[in-house]
Amino acid sequence: MTPRAWASLALAVLAALLVAVVASRVPWQRPPAPRSDQLAALADLPAAEVARGRAFHAALRPGTYGGIVAGLLIALLLGLTPLGARLVELVGRPFGGNWVAQAVLGGLAVVLVADLVTLPFAAWRHAVVARYGLATQGWGGWTVDLLKSYAVSAVIGAVALLGFYTVTRYAPRWWWAIGAVGAAALVTLLSFVLPVLVEPIFNRFTPMEPGPLRTELMALAEADGVPVRDVLVADASRRTRALNAYVSGFGPTRRIVVYDTLLRAAPPAEVASVVAHELGHAKERDVLTGTLTGALGAAAGVVALYLLGSWGALLRAAGVGSVAESRAFPLLVAVVTVAGVLAAPAQAWVSRQLEARADAHALALTGAGRLRGDAAPALPRQPGRPRSAPLGVPLLGQPSVHS
Repeated sequence: MTPRAWASLALAVLAALLVAVVASRVPWQRPPAPRSDQLAALADLPAAEVARGRAFHAALRPGTYGGIVAGLLIALLLGLTPLGARLVELVGRPFGGNWVAQAVLGGLAVVLVADLVTLPFAAWRHAVVARYGLATQGWGGWTVDLLKSYAVSAVIGAVALLGFYTVTRYAPRWWWAIGAVGAAALVTLLSFVLPVLVEPIFNRFTPMEPGPLRTELMALAEADGVPVRDVLVADASRRTRALNAYVSGFGPTRRIVVYDTLLRAAPPAEVASVVAHELGHAKERDVLTGTLTGALGAAAGVVALYLLGSWGALLRAAGVGSVAESRAFPLLVAVVTVAGVLAAPAQAWVSRQLEARADAHALALTGAGRLRGDAAPALPRQPGRPRSAPLGVPLLGQPSVHS
């Protein structure tokens, strides 16, 4: 068999594995809440806050969808015209114009241009969040976080680009196989590394002080069969008023992380309910599901790019001779961007299914689900405090607590 035939077979196998993982790990049979129940839940919330929440989401949409469209257009402009290849050449030229300079510096330049084009839309979204009182971070802090994000992405991107184009250069017939394994390994590695090495760059984490709440959260995890090393508090209040918690890490690095905003705004019973939701993700190994689908998707993407590399019309449009050369990186970005936009609705649907399962898990774990049989009750509230909003309709004074 030729390398292309092997690649076609590998793509079919990877696609089948991806479908199998999604089919077996996603709760397909969970029906959505009846519309009548959703309307009843909304009616139980303050009408003014519901209206304000909807207005908030309406104000966010232009920036969100505008950023998606702008990112897609710049990716197509650079990838399906010779402009991208020329940009890679131009950036690499002062450093000798060799393949390493083009692959790493040229590739990072392409990503940076795309980020700069979509930057105004990110600023728009931050302005909306600040206007509605959810952001506590000024433009200076927002810019610092943005630069940190660029720096982290640049380090990871440089390693990935150098590794990928080293393989394409020295294994021209079989780079797709090595690259697929490398892409899957990188996704898996980042799932372990990011919570431990990258999260502290953006937040400061301190152990929760011993007390009844910490004891209750550790007991919830033990009762759920989800071993955790510690309960940490993140200083999220320096950038947001959003309420959240999550469980991150694998094995010995797994820990419960609670936003300090949640501790200040919610009574212990609600904090426990939020953490129980996150333990549901850990119990059902949703992070593992995401890692598996991400790794298989990345591997399949590399193989698909190899097979697309023989499409002469694409290569001519991009002004390159091979999809494996460093000057063709903008073309790869364009293909990946289009694939990401097309896959986004399916990813969102899967995410909603997993979130619904975690909600049900939280109700069962905390015993709240027994209050009304199978119905999902609202969280207990204190006098004068509105109940938590249903998923998708966060109150502006009390943002959605789902991760």
